[in-house]
Amino acid sequence: MKEHLRRLASAAGNDLARTCLVREYLQARILEALQDTGAFLRWAFLGGTALRFLFSIPRFSEDLDFSLIDPEKNAGFGSAAAGIKRLFEREGYSIDVRASEKRTVSSAWIRFPGLPHEIGISPHAARVLSVKLELHTNPPAGAHIVNTVVRRHVTLNLCHHDLSSLLAGKIHAVLSRQWTKGRDLYDLVWYLADRACPVPNLDLLNAALAQTGWKGPRITEADWREQLSSRIKSRDWEKARADVKPFLERARDLDLLTKEVLLSLLK
Repeated sequence: MKEHLRRLASAAGNDLARTCLVREYLQARILEALQDTGAFLRWAFLGGTALRFLFSIPRFSEDLDFSLIDPEKNAGFGSAAAGIKRLFEREGYSIDVRASEKRTVSSAWIRFPGLPHEIGISPHAARVLSVKLELHTNPPAGAHIVNTVVRRHVTLNLCHHDLSSLLAGKIHAVLSRQWTKGRDLYDLVWYLADRACPVPNLDLLNAALAQTGWKGPRITEADWREQLSSRIKSRDWEKARADVKPFLERARDLDLLTKEVLLSLLK
């Protein structure tokens, strides 16, 4: 498997792309380990990496985000983290899993010390490549859950939020964050550029906003575009482009990330 990683990395054009490709392979294998432990009977995949694996958004992502389907049931977080460690150790990886289980969000840092050096993408023997995993154990209600079989390095049967619910999660992030995250804005451009894009799951969106202290009015099908337009006008677009640039498959896509483009898509 490490030889496959070396070949994967050697095909990339620069160090950033090599790191993104290697991290994505590790993400796929982590998802495989979660599948093997039965996590997808209890967890739903969401966030930017879900968009990448399920809908092939042309940007890489860093973290793996999940939501507990039934907050009344045991999340099985510790056994899932242990399953990830076992899978990689069987294949000779040096891996360190640091898990923390909390009331609303359980998280794990999955660290691969020395791997970048071992596969030839870093001259530094001590360099660590990490993937963060987060499980929201008290998620807002209203998500639509579906299953999809995909193949990205390995074949996966993923339980996940549907596209309307993923869009609701992205809108929630843009409306509720106090800082500019370019990946959120890029993802909105990607969603809205498809004129067949579904209406966001408004039940989930409003439940998520209520959970995080939203002071504005309830979002409706008639005004969600207006609410987003108002919010993005005050964003720092230079900072947004700098944030997303290292993760883009196509450098030219950066030209699409402007206030004018996104506002036109929201009309």
